[in-house]
Amino acid sequence: MIKISVSVLSKNDDETIRKLNEVEFDYFHIDVMDGKFVKEINFPLSRIEQINKIANKPLDVHLMVDDIDFYIDNLSSFNIEYLTIHYEVFNGNIELLKKIKKKGIKCGLSVKPITDIKETFNLLDNIDLILIMSVEPGYGGQEFMPSSLEKIRILKGEIKRRNLKTIISVDGGINKENAKLCLDSGADMLVTGSYVVMSENYQVAIDSLKFNN
Repeated sequence: MIKISVSVLSKNDDETIRKLNEVEFDYFHIDVMDGKFVKEINFPLSRIEQINKIANKPLDVHLMVDDIDFYIDNLSSFNIEYLTIHYEVFNGNIELLKKIKKKGIKCGLSVKPITDIKETFNLLDNIDLILIMSVEPGYGGQEFMPSSLEKIRILKGEIKRRNLKTIISVDGGINKENAKLCLDSGADMLVTGSYVVMSENYQVAIDSLKFNN
């Protein structure tokens, strides 16, 4: 069954989090930005701690930051299922991936649209999830990049060939139409933001992503 991670980047007040608690999906997706890796600054630790206290689902945290160590150390006590760092930042430091797992958190690796997905193949044994960015990281509300679909297909083929359990998540501009394309290409998880939190009915929006085949 496809997993849904709802991004609250564009709408994250306490009332929205509580309303989302009443809806069926798998994770709250939290985008952490430090103003260095991307220009925006968002979700300080204090706000993540608040969301962690209110949310009744585990967090799926996407680090768009330079100082990965700092965030691993300061987020590890929260109810986080996946902690994802960017391939373009961690510079092949396998110890960072191991550090996340030692905290009892599943480790994810994210790739920007410009990055060749094959560059990550040697790391697949060390991670639980790959997050394919289908927009440029750092801003909500962007349009989905169709070129992401080929990345998903190539990655899925490699995962199957090696009989790995690594799951593929896709983040950026996800809606009813491209959700089906992502799933047909091999995605296991969809990260959706504005499409859900700006809709009139959260559950209807989420179900349209899961059951539109």
